Amino acid sequence: MITIKNQSNIENRIALKKLQDRRFKQLVDYMYTHQDFYKNGWDQANINVKSIDSVEAIEQFPFTYKDDLRNNYPLGLLACEKEEVVRIHCSSGSTGKPTMVAYNRNDIDIFTELVARSLICGGVRKGMRIHNSYGYGLFTGGLGIHYGGEHLEATVIPVSSGVTERQIMLLVDLQSEVLCCTPSYALTLMEALKQNDLIDKINLKYAILGAEPWTEASRKVIEENLNVNATNIYGLSEILGPGVAQEAYDEKGGSYIWEDHFYPEIIDPITKKQVPHGHEGVLVLTTLTKRAMPLMRYWTNDICSINYDDSFNRPFVKMSNIKGRNDDMIFINGVNVFPSQFESIIGKIDYLNYNYQLHISKNNHLDKLALNVESKETSLIQDGHLRNQKEAALNSILKNNFGINIKVNLVKKGSLPMSTGGKINRVKDDRNQ
Repeated sequence: MITIKNQSNIENRIALKKLQDRRFKQLVDYMYTHQDFYKNGWDQANINVKSIDSVEAIEQFPFTYKDDLRNNYPLGLLACEKEEVVRIHCSSGSTGKPTMVAYNRNDIDIFTELVARSLICGGVRKGMRIHNSYGYGLFTGGLGIHYGGEHLEATVIPVSSGVTERQIMLLVDLQSEVLCCTPSYALTLMEALKQNDLIDKINLKYAILGAEPWTEASRKVIEENLNVNATNIYGLSEILGPGVAQEAYDEKGGSYIWEDHFYPEIIDPITKKQVPHGHEGVLVLTTLTKRAMPLMRYWTNDICSINYDDSFNRPFVKMSNIKGRNDDMIFINGVNVFPSQFESIIGKIDYLNYNYQLHISKNNHLDKLALNVESKETSLIQDGHLRNQKEAALNSILKNNFGINIKVNLVKKGSLPMSTGGKINRVKDDRNQ
């Protein structure tokens, strides 16, 4: 149970808990009678669904994994009639079949409402112009932000991803106040604006960034260069899309999870048990109100923590910044690291650009990890002696942080891949080649 410290929020938290209990019981009854996958699994686990009367009973239920969606591809987990489905989205599907999700009319209305709620939490107001650079199509980001923005009566510019030259032209010509895109693409747009001497010509005030982990170092660079208040929006297609959680523009330090629609848990990836607030683990989410394809205890693979504190302005728990995905963790000779940990270190060194790539290889059965990172200064790259000194210094910092030797290669600014609108891959793993 969440400990309520803020007396002004006691009634709201109590009301929220009652709502969660009611919606959870309705959800269990609905899933049991509409989804054979869950009915069969719960029967095998000897779960008496009629005895469920509160959300605390959730620990009785097994987890749902991405493979469960893949194994039931395309719509084996559908809980409504096919004729009720009004939209279908897919995950990126970078390996094998994509995970496919369906929405009925009510799901879309909730999706729209929660994105609008998230945009307001991030500072967006009626009448503002939203430059939407999230991808449109099977990815949930573009359409999710689009309909949420229209719902709160903002002006949505459906730019989608890519064609950076056109993006910066529209940012200047239309004077949008809000930028919505991935953090890595915000950095790409920032560089393009600077190279064309257009930073002073834009009118951005807020940036709603998500779809990939990012760090405080990236936030600082984006806020200072684009002169924006940058906040994190969180979501995933299997659960809804963007709008599952949102960081407040006036109260940073984690994103509010909209607990009236999603029940969050943090699970130890080894024991598969809940961990206390403030402890890191895998975020697991249950859709309390989704009906076309509801999911019970979905294993997101995102590593974070959740917490509730008396200083919060809203009566919801906050999730910390995503440390990384459990399946994105890099194992180097027994040491576990996340790409975002490198970004945090890079952001504190003034001569380094934010753009980097990790390269993993093998040599005599041992893993080798190299960090290729851009230098802000061309002169540093041209001076071989100075470059060697800087590389050695950074190698020492990394060894102190991770306990392993990491080869550092300083490269010219602009020489590493940058985002063209979608998620960017920071890791090149050649160990199996």
